[in-house]
Amino acid sequence: MSSIVTEHGIVHYETYGSGKPVVLLHGWLGSWGLWQPTMEVLGKSYRTYALDFWGFGESGKKLDRYVMSDFVALVEEFMSRMGIESAPLVGHSMGGTVSLSTAINNPRRAQKIAVVGSPIVGSSLNPLLKLAGHRHIASIIYNLPVLLRLGLKTFSRVIVNKNPEEWYHMQERDLSKTTLESFFASIRSLHRTDLRPRLNEISVPTLGIYGSGDTIVDPGQHKALKSGVPHARIEVMNGSRHFPMLDEPERFVSVLKDFLDSK
Repeated sequence: MSSIVTEHGIVHYETYGSGKPVVLLHGWLGSWGLWQPTMEVLGKSYRTYALDFWGFGESGKKLDRYVMSDFVALVEEFMSRMGIESAPLVGHSMGGTVSLSTAINNPRRAQKIAVVGSPIVGSSLNPLLKLAGHRHIASIIYNLPVLLRLGLKTFSRVIVNKNPEEWYHMQERDLSKTTLESFFASIRSLHRTDLRPRLNEISVPTLGIYGSGDTIVDPGQHKALKSGVPHARIEVMNGSRHFPMLDEPERFVSVLKDFLDSK
């Protein structure tokens, strides 16, 4: 386990492989662990770094708020502390929105951008996720962990196509490491995000991977990405929902590696 200490607390990360750096960012209620199989493949060619956002996984949970700008600042500080001047940023869901925001606000850091099932407009989130952004509703949900876990288990089969039990146990583990503040504040901030006005500022190579059966983020968000970043490469995976790296792992990592390898 590796970490750096910041004024907002410890940032946990894992690294694997050798070569040019690639930074991997997880989604809401997730952690670096989502990327472990991807790191095992990419690590043969790249030095991969997967970090936990503040409020998630093993990272610190001392922030008064957990908004997109905080996570963008974390990516900036992490790369600076690691001595990474510029690197491809790969993000799933909320992590992809952070990756795009980093490319907009700190363009020198983003060598390439790959987003996976990421909302360009926060209104594209599933209505149940939007409800979690209200503190009083989030408090009820968060403080009834048995009910929350039952809901995750019940809906796991419409969230992932492959190995729903495996996904559920991973999500249950990650959920146990969040706080009420990080639980509701981050999804509230994501819901209020709209990247469309500034997407045209992104000039680096961009990849969007979306599962056609996504029930968490409207899979049509790839159209918003393509509209704002005309040079973006779009891959729609018909056998996937919100987690293409779990539903179609071989195709997913092949597409991602091809993008990273391309000039």
